[in-house]
Amino acid sequence: MRTTQELFSLEGKTAIVTGGSRGLGLQMAQALGEQGARLILTSRKQEELDAAVARLHDLGIEASCFAGDLSDPAHATSLVETALARLGHVDILINNAGATWGAPAEDYPLEAWDKVMNLNVRSVFLVSQAVGKLSMIPRRYGRIVNIASIAGLSGNPPDAMQTIAYNTSKGAVVNFTRTLAGEWGRHGITVNAIAPGFFPSKMTKGVLAAYGAEGLAAAAPLGRLGDDEDLKGAVVLFASDAGKHITGQILAVDGGVTAV
Repeated sequence: MRTTQELFSLEGKTAIVTGGSRGLGLQMAQALGEQGARLILTSRKQEELDAAVARLHDLGIEASCFAGDLSDPAHATSLVETALARLGHVDILINNAGATWGAPAEDYPLEAWDKVMNLNVRSVFLVSQAVGKLSMIPRRYGRIVNIASIAGLSGNPPDAMQTIAYNTSKGAVVNFTRTLAGEWGRHGITVNAIAPGFFPSKMTKGVLAAYGAEGLAAAAPLGRLGDDEDLKGAVVLFASDAGKHITGQILAVDGGVTAV
């Protein structure tokens, strides 16, 4: 029987983290690396990726990067092929890349809808499919962690954020997670999702400016926003053998917002 420390260890494991160059993606990448995983980070901007890889290297974490648009099937497949060439196989996939756009539903631009849905849903499907087909299913092992949002668990109250595409996309990620878990469990692959609440980030900068960090924190039972440590434990649980009997689950990391 393994010890608890051994169950949470990621020594010898490999991971892809999409949207891993900053914010929540980089926080989760660091957590996986601290537990021993070798990493490939991906996003669209090479300079941000280079900075993130340098930061991880300074912490003694083995990491490299891949720049591309993962809503493009060719880029998604190329990412996985690059990961296999560098790492040999892919044990863990963190589908974190995402975007948002605010506008009233009646005037929501179609190009904004497509941008959000392509990155938040289409890319999750494409990368998961490629990782599953090329590495996880043949090896009968895998850990997929999708980053949803508490915005995917409910709508918006009146006179609040106008983010119909974002909420819709994250709701899709929730049911994608449950459906893929049902299909791929027989291959030894777990599929779970983390639904963060409000964390200070580039994506939430506008919301925090409009509604105030103190007001948003006050709405949470814990009276705080998420910080640069609060996703670490959740992602390691789902990525490691400590979570090997958990699949198809959605874990809100939100200070208790969805509990009240």
